[in-house]
Amino acid sequence: MIHTFKHGGTGFVLDVETGSVHVLDDEAFEAAARLEEIDNGGGDVDEALCKGGSLMEEFAELKKAGLLFSSPEEGQALPENVIKAMCLHLAHDCNLRCEYCFAKGGAFAGRRELMSAQTAKAAIDYLIKVSGTRRNLEIDFFGGEPLLNFEVLKETVSYARSIETAHGKNFRFTVTTNAYRVTDEMRDYLDKEMNNIVVSIDGRPHIHDAVRKTAGGGGSYERVASNAKKMLLNREGEYYVRGTFTADNLDFAEDVLHVANMGFWGLSIEPVVTKGANAIKEEHLPAIFDEYERLAAEYARRRKDGNGFTFFHFMVDLGAGPCRLKRIRGCGAGTEYIAISPTGEIYPCHQFVGQSVYKMGSVYETGLDEGVAKQFEECNVLNMEDCKKCWAKYYCSGGCAAANVNMNGDMLQPYSIGCAMQKKRLELAIGMAALEQMEDA
Repeated sequence: MIHTFKHGGTGFVLDVETGSVHVLDDEAFEAAARLEEIDNGGGDVDEALCKGGSLMEEFAELKKAGLLFSSPEEGQALPENVIKAMCLHLAHDCNLRCEYCFAKGGAFAGRRELMSAQTAKAAIDYLIKVSGTRRNLEIDFFGGEPLLNFEVLKETVSYARSIETAHGKNFRFTVTTNAYRVTDEMRDYLDKEMNNIVVSIDGRPHIHDAVRKTAGGGGSYERVASNAKKMLLNREGEYYVRGTFTADNLDFAEDVLHVANMGFWGLSIEPVVTKGANAIKEEHLPAIFDEYERLAAEYARRRKDGNGFTFFHFMVDLGAGPCRLKRIRGCGAGTEYIAISPTGEIYPCHQFVGQSVYKMGSVYETGLDEGVAKQFEECNVLNMEDCKKCWAKYYCSGGCAAANVNMNGDMLQPYSIGCAMQKKRLELAIGMAALEQMEDA
């Protein structure tokens, strides 16, 4: 399978199975597009290659070298699952009431509660036990707002550090916070102890304040922006400022650039996944595609001028890229990654927490629910009919299981609007990465 596309007036062809990217002139692009049509229609590509003259001979050589129309790997079983990452829900409570929040204001459709130090330590012990020989382990402190339970966060880090060497482990910590109430003590501690910090800002003040409100209904932008600058602008470690765009700000490139102009370099903005009033609909896609094009042009210009930033969805590795398992399974929800509720219940990921049908077990017990575990083992592009014939399958890995369930009621049925946006971002990202490599050569 191949995929042809253009970016910035330049033609490209992607070999889906190997990830090889070839830059094409106009004649070669038209020829590759014809071959793509033949292949997608079930025609004989080899026959077409034999009849096309010198240009087709070049394509035939690439096919022979395994760089075009390469076949998928057959008969290889996926490696055994090893849990290596955990999302600790320190707080099922929040000081904001964001309009699109999947966690329903932090309570996850349950009662507002904080995780105890006892449960947090039991979760660390559980992860050490189930991670086998895996050395590097990931812990994400999450909520709600995890800094509402800051003392337990500190106690958890201290406990993990005190036992990691004895068990041959190395913990990496991330905190995801709205930064609404961050003290000097919190800032200093998080900067020192967290390998990664994720702060939520949706962009321009009026956009942020329209959806990220306080419990009292007021705006949160001014305080969040001030705290985020103090936390991150002088930080040497990794961080992301992560936003969400909705149907109410389809000019979201302005929000990304607003955050970049604040001085932040690690950025991400995600399309909202909801059926609510500000949901993204199919009719919004043309405007969204135009906006991604506009953002990509400015992104590339700033990088070339030496004042660029990192945008999560424009980051691709045209060299090695992720391993086969990662390309097929994506985030690893329920197989490599689990989430822990404040009471110690285990779920496949943070977005499934509180949904009893997806409860996998408890950190106070041994073993996982085999039925739920099997669902997530089988949730991969090899089992998703729509993905098998999609050129983007090894980049998106079938999309988000929670989004598929929430929008379609089936984790094996990809969320089509999300797919469309993902493919647009990928074409831009691959094109920009290839052009950058050509300029650097």
